[in-house]
Amino acid sequence: MDTPRFPLAIIGAGALGLHFVARLATAGPVALVARSDTQATALQAGTRVGGQTFQPQAFGPTHLPQADWVILLVKTGDTLAAAATARAMAPRGIVSLQNGLVDHLLQAACPGGHAGQGITTAGAWRDADGVHPAGTGETLLPPGFEAVAERLSGAGLTARVEPEIAAARLAKLLVNVAINPLAALHGVTNGALREAPYRAELDALVDEAWPVLRAAGLALDADAARQRVIAVATATAANRASMLQDVQAGRRTEIDAITGALLEMATQQGVDLPAHRDILARIKALETG
Repeated sequence: MDTPRFPLAIIGAGALGLHFVARLATAGPVALVARSDTQATALQAGTRVGGQTFQPQAFGPTHLPQADWVILLVKTGDTLAAAATARAMAPRGIVSLQNGLVDHLLQAACPGGHAGQGITTAGAWRDADGVHPAGTGETLLPPGFEAVAERLSGAGLTARVEPEIAAARLAKLLVNVAINPLAALHGVTNGALREAPYRAELDALVDEAWPVLRAAGLALDADAARQRVIAVATATAANRASMLQDVQAGRRTEIDAITGALLEMATQQGVDLPAHRDILARIKALETG
């Protein structure tokens, strides 16, 4: 039997991956690559997304389709393995929409290939009742991924190519280092962080991170940085941050790729970030139970 070829595939069957696939499937064929053949079979039988039963065209790693374009939506620790899987699908390009900063990993994993990292502020969370989308947000893609932006837009997701994608990634990192760990530590949705007693801690994390990210190329002044974080918390108010979902499920978090990446930048600049060092230690303590 011939190997099927899809215009687009997503690697990662977590809450956000399923949210994206379900939306994309309303506008055309899209493949979903799960972490195992067993998971793919279970997904094919149907899963709840947004209150509706959805049956994705799901594949396991041993029976991969081909795809013109591949989006990575896996945990940062799985980036290299996912990139290898994506390469096996013979795509025109591979783009990550993961948290943290993984562009350097993609370039190393796909030498000479068309690969890069974009960002998304779309949100989704999962519980026993299925996947619950929590805002479509905005997806920004690196130059060269216009075809992916067009497919996302055609499915009702706000998406565009961003020429200054490096600065946009830093803006997303700012949001992540403030919202993700705080939501996980306090066990609250993103929107709750806008109010007392969490708001002061949120603002403190933004204010401490901003000078380091600004020096690295962040294109936001201090006031705009605060406004960006609050805007994302508002747009995804009902969302359970990915780090909160990981903590609740007893999984390893992405703290090293998020707060850890910020602290590495700070070290290179000779700057100390005590609030973020404390946050990283507290999340690590949660990981170890």
